[in-house]
Amino acid sequence: MKLAERFSKRAICSDKNISYEMKTPERITVALDEDTFKRFKTMQDELKISQSELIREALRFYSKYRVLIESVEDTTMYTHTEMLRVGEHIIVDIDHWILFLKFIESHPEKEQFWALNKPIYEAHAEQFVQQGYSVADVLKRLEACNYFTVNQVSENDYTLILNSDVLKRFLKALLEGTLEGMGFKVAIKEDFAKLRVKILQDLRIPKEKGIELSKSAVV
Repeated sequence: MKLAERFSKRAICSDKNISYEMKTPERITVALDEDTFKRFKTMQDELKISQSELIREALRFYSKYRVLIESVEDTTMYTHTEMLRVGEHIIVDIDHWILFLKFIESHPEKEQFWALNKPIYEAHAEQFVQQGYSVADVLKRLEACNYFTVNQVSENDYTLILNSDVLKRFLKALLEGTLEGMGFKVAIKEDFAKLRVKILQDLRIPKEKGIELSKSAVV
């Protein structure tokens, strides 16, 4: 490469008699559709940075978190972030969790444990009602916690595939207490390594419609 060509891509900077070369930035042209451009301008206004800096930040972020972004659903990622950021939830190894539940089942005062959980179910129900959650939303949230895998069989029927049989009583009590507290009448049937959840009635809607749902849900 000729000397002139090399220096066309570099700038000479001097500071207190010290000279050094600073490579000039590469320039690219980016085409954005209307929706993407609106998001771009919104983010630029919120962050109060230049267009070039926003592109650089976006590329750095995607490069750093690419594996996570491509391997996890958006809803799961947001759920994990929302749960962990305020310190109301913890991550527990499933072996520890199963051990806790096995110990509780063998404890002579185990029924007291289940009774003490009821106010927690009520708090969950109140929170989910405020957030406008449906039954599907609650199940998806718990699925993100790795309690089970959800399979929606029909509009009002769900099959929950569990990680362990030991979780059955805990999850059944959690779902019954929470969903009924939200205003849903449900039937939960235990199966081998599964729970089957059927929505019988939505008590939040007018009685006539609630009866229709109850009739259509019962087979």
